[in-house]
Amino acid sequence: MRTELINAFGNVYLTITLDQENRWIHAQWQGYSTEDSIKTGIEAYTQLLEQGDFHSILVDTRLIIGSWNHSLDWILEEWAPQAARAGLQYYAMVVQPETFAEASADAFYEQVRYFKAKVFDDIEAAENWLMRRSNWLQSRSFKFA
Repeated sequence: MRTELINAFGNVYLTITLDQENRWIHAQWQGYSTEDSIKTGIEAYTQLLEQGDFHSILVDTRLIIGSWNHSLDWILEEWAPQAARAGLQYYAMVVQPETFAEASADAFYEQVRYFKAKVFDDIEAAENWLMRRSNWLQSRSFKFA
């Protein structure tokens, strides 16, 4: 399943894909992000967490232009606990190094407490990190099933 969210100018700002094989949600952000677009986008993939049996999110922000610090408090105080209640356990964020978006991601990583989060500058490293955690989760669920 693939969902695209479009801004007022008709441009895609978020593409959400369900990776059924790896059991994670992949969210790819691009362009400028407003508080409203961030809330709408994050709520869209949180609904998918609630509806499916997903425990991980891979967020690719390499194409974001600018900072998203304007939404950081909302993300940390409102969204993060909601996402944890919806089943989120692992959150991998891929950033473009030395950008304002990377600074926002680092601030998020330093403060989030509801699930394990890690920031990467390489998508393959982020995928590998999530795969190791996903495999661990699956091995635990088989033992208790």
